[in-house]
Amino acid sequence: MLAYDIRDDYEVIEGEKFMAPSADTWHNNTMGKLFLSIGMHVATNKLGLVFTDSLDVHFPDGNLFKPDFMFISAENSKIVLDNKHSTIHGVPDMVAEIFSRSTMKRDMTIKKDIYERNGVKEYWIINPWSESIEVYLLRNGKYELEGVYQNYSEEELNELTEEERAEVKFEIPVTVLDGFKIKIKNIFGWFIE
Repeated sequence: MLAYDIRDDYEVIEGEKFMAPSADTWHNNTMGKLFLSIGMHVATNKLGLVFTDSLDVHFPDGNLFKPDFMFISAENSKIVLDNKHSTIHGVPDMVAEIFSRSTMKRDMTIKKDIYERNGVKEYWIINPWSESIEVYLLRNGKYELEGVYQNYSEEELNELTEEERAEVKFEIPVTVLDGFKIKIKNIFGWFIE
């Protein structure tokens, strides 16, 4: 196992060290809204813990990530070993990565594969520019695309046909939280309803 200084801001992907760049405004806004939307439900119902990208996650296969968002269920809380060193050793129940220009390719490919291989039950890939979210669920050891959710403006909704509008989903179920739903616009907007 490789030893790294936990004060560095990097990830280790398949043995290679990658610097984790600072996030931009849209990335931070999206992460904050996701944290608030899911975090309040988790805390109120004593379901576990939610974290943002300030923690190192040491996966069983040796990879080290700083997921943009993660949920760890109360039953899985043993992986949160040490508050003093800000590290987690194990597999979160849910992870979300929010695109940054420098990380989006890795989020969609190698990181997705590593989350799948390690058994992360639910993986969200969030695009703050197109205001869309891809949700993957782990079934029989493989990720299946559960759905792609889009935040539509009123103008965009008005341009859709009746049939297309009928297909629009305004909420995303969080499967690892027994289908708790959050409004898509609450993740991307300036305010939470």
